[in-house]
Amino acid sequence: MKKLPRRLPLFKVRHSAVHGFGVFAARRIRKGTTVIEYLGDRVSHARADARYEDKDPNDNHTFLFTVDAKTVIDAGVNGNEARYINHGCDPNCESTIVSKRVFIMAIRTIQPGEELSYDYQIQRDSDDAPNVDEVYACRCGANNCRGSMLEAAKKPRQPRRVSSRVRNQGAARNQGAVRNQGAVRNQRAARNQGAARKRVSRRGTKRTQRRGR
Repeated sequence: MKKLPRRLPLFKVRHSAVHGFGVFAARRIRKGTTVIEYLGDRVSHARADARYEDKDPNDNHTFLFTVDAKTVIDAGVNGNEARYINHGCDPNCESTIVSKRVFIMAIRTIQPGEELSYDYQIQRDSDDAPNVDEVYACRCGANNCRGSMLEAAKKPRQPRRVSSRVRNQGAARNQGAVRNQGAVRNQRAARNQGAARKRVSRRGTKRTQRRGR
C-alpha cells in the first residue's frame, strides 16, 4: 500500500535579516489560516515586571504578550515558535485573542519563503526614556515603516481659535467656578491616589499587545 506523502509544516524558524531568528512560510499559507498559538508561562503583570526588573533598558527583546488586565504570556518560559515571529509595519499576520488564548492568523495569502510578521504596537508609557524609539527601532524595511515597534505616538490636539466675545463669556462663568475648584480637586486627589498606585505598578517591561484589524 502506497504511503501518502507527508505534508510540509506551515513554517520554519531560521535566521532573519530583520532581527535574530524569524519564522518563514514553508508552504503557501492562505488568508485566514490560524498559523500558531502564542504559548508560554501565564503570569500576572506584577510577576512579569518582577521577572525582568533587572533587564538592560537598552535591550528591546520582549517575549511578553498582554492577554488582558490580569494576565501576561511570557514566551521566554515554556514558549513555542510563535515568540520568533518578528514585528512588521506592513504585516502579513495579526494577533487575535479567543477565550484568553492568543493566536497568530494570516491576514493575506503568504507565499513559501516569505517571513511572517505582525504589528507589535508595543504600548507607550508616560515614563519612557527619551531614546525609547531608538531602543525599539523597527528594521522591517516596509515602504510604510514608522521606524518603531511601539504604537504610533499620539498627535497633540491643536487648540481651537475662540473669538474675544466667547472668551469674555467664558471668563465670567469661570469666576464662580474657580471658587469651587479647590474642593473638587481635593475630593478627586483622595480618590486618585489609589488609581495612581495601580498605574505605576503596571509599568515596567514592555509587552506586545493584541492588535488586529
